[in-house]
Amino acid sequence: MQKESKELLLEKLNEINQWENEQKDIWFWEKFSRLPFKLLDKITPKFLQDKIGSAIDEIGNYIHTGGKYLINEKVILQKFTQKGYINGNDSSSIMAISELPIINMDTIARELRDNRSTFAGIQGATTGIGGIFTLALDIPFLLGLSLKTLQEIAICYGYDPNDKNERIFIVKCLQFASSDIVGKQALLEEFQSFSTNNQHAQVFTEIQGWREVVTTYRDNFGWKKLFQLVPIAGVVFGAFINKSMIEEISDVGMMLYRKRKIIDRLNQIETEIR
Repeated sequence: MQKESKELLLEKLNEINQWENEQKDIWFWEKFSRLPFKLLDKITPKFLQDKIGSAIDEIGNYIHTGGKYLINEKVILQKFTQKGYINGNDSSSIMAISELPIINMDTIARELRDNRSTFAGIQGATTGIGGIFTLALDIPFLLGLSLKTLQEIAICYGYDPNDKNERIFIVKCLQFASSDIVGKQALLEEFQSFSTNNQHAQVFTEIQGWREVVTTYRDNFGWKKLFQLVPIAGVVFGAFINKSMIEEISDVGMMLYRKRKIIDRLNQIETEIR
């Protein structure tokens, strides 16, 4: 199957660069983002706080070993087979996907984004019933679903989440989606190092900071959850907010993985010219 021309890849790369510039805007009220979690610290029973802490620890396990969040890539590969993008004999290897046109990768990634965001909306409606206490339960759910969704997107672009470096990249995508303007600018520089195949750059080998990554994720989406603190009314807000959050995280993953794939192919073209 024929890949994209250099001109088309550069055009797509320019679109992603424009998107990155748009990420440098910031909401005025993000400074209030920690409010709901200050309330949680004071009101939530200890067993619920322990549950949140356990979820955070599990993210650390995910980085090192994949933990319980590591997904089965065969399910994603089958979606490519059903579309006719790869044949059944190739469906056991992520390498088969990595050679596909990017437009095919985008198609499956968008389908996964829509499916996962719909599921998140249903979960948000369920946890919105109980206000602040079910909000505490909603946090580990969203963390887990976010990681699983980003892994699926990684596979869609031909990258294997079984690779520890890939899991670090995924957690960084998670961090980017919830960071403020300063954090996003710093992360874009880190992603640039990763895109240029400098995978052992210091910024990506400092795994000790994973707890801060997850804490930032938890705190910075607090303002989005303010209305979910109200019992019953939280059903509507919970459904909408969870759905939009997974959509946002998915879009971040798609953009950043698409950029890596484009840069990989541009480098490949340059190598072939030489």
